[in-house]
Amino acid sequence: MIRFAWMQSRTQALVAFGGLVVVAVVVAVTGPHLVHLYDTSVATCQARGDCQTATTAFLNEDHTLGVWLGVLVVAVPGILGVFWGAPLVARELETGSFRLAWTQSVSRKRWLAVKLGVVGLAALAVAGLLSLMATWWSSPIDRVNLNLFGVFDQRDIVPVGYAAFAFVLGVAAGVVIRRTLPAMATTLAAFVACRLAFNHWIRPHLIAPVVRNFALSIGGFGSTNGGPFTLIPNPPGIPNAWIISVQIRDRAGGGLANQYLQKVCPNLGQPPAPGTGGIPGGGVGARVAPGGANGLQECGVKLSAMFHEVVTYQPANRYWTFQWYELAIYLVASLILAGVCIWWVRRRLS
Repeated sequence: MIRFAWMQSRTQALVAFGGLVVVAVVVAVTGPHLVHLYDTSVATCQARGDCQTATTAFLNEDHTLGVWLGVLVVAVPGILGVFWGAPLVARELETGSFRLAWTQSVSRKRWLAVKLGVVGLAALAVAGLLSLMATWWSSPIDRVNLNLFGVFDQRDIVPVGYAAFAFVLGVAAGVVIRRTLPAMATTLAAFVACRLAFNHWIRPHLIAPVVRNFALSIGGFGSTNGGPFTLIPNPPGIPNAWIISVQIRDRAGGGLANQYLQKVCPNLGQPPAPGTGGIPGGGVGARVAPGGANGLQECGVKLSAMFHEVVTYQPANRYWTFQWYELAIYLVASLILAGVCIWWVRRRLS
């Protein structure tokens, strides 16, 4: 049965692993150059005093390749679910070939379990190897950007969980719908919806965030739809942290009232003096007080005597905890879906 399952899926597996070979060649050719450039320019920039120039030039090196590697890591689990998972059972149900398999000595449970095991492990291997290559290639860039949570979905072990879930989700869609193309479309829509829901509503609540106070730093100001002007705080530079929110608060925990802002900074939002230009980061309808950026800085200095920033964030040392938690959740969900598929084939299909 294992050999039969491999024979059925060998073409798609060979195409996938052929693609991995192409990616491996590209990564092997460009990766060492990226590491050398980091070691010779960014790592030694403080001694030369040109870190900004060095990091800008470094991040522009192979930027397009880095973007496409990230897109590939994010997209491949969904592709595996659509093109490997959805047709796995749906095609056999659609063509009626499952009847021949079920009249042999192999039970329905073993028939589906072997299919899930052989093709599913291949899907996990594809996603894992691709993520490994992308993580290794991007490691010098990640050391410069210091924003691991910003590329969380593209690194390390979580893509393996995404691939497992997408694959079994596709199989479940095929088992229930019994037609290949509708199952493929359903898999894509359901997988994207699950990923978005997890990223926005589940991941932020896996671990209680850290809340700390920082000195007030103003990045700009603006208004939305003609509303009152508000200050935009600068988030603090916490390496590799996931900044969830930055709020301006006084010592009692209250916010910055618009009336008080107008009292302390009366020129904020007034028409700018000729030639002062605009403040980067201003919102819709933003204007600049006389004095331009200096006027905004003076406003920030006045407010810093009574106000500070309250920053809610996940520190860098929790990155791997989040990786393992998310991987475990997706693997458990995959096992539950696999059990549902086996139960459905045994009890509901005829």
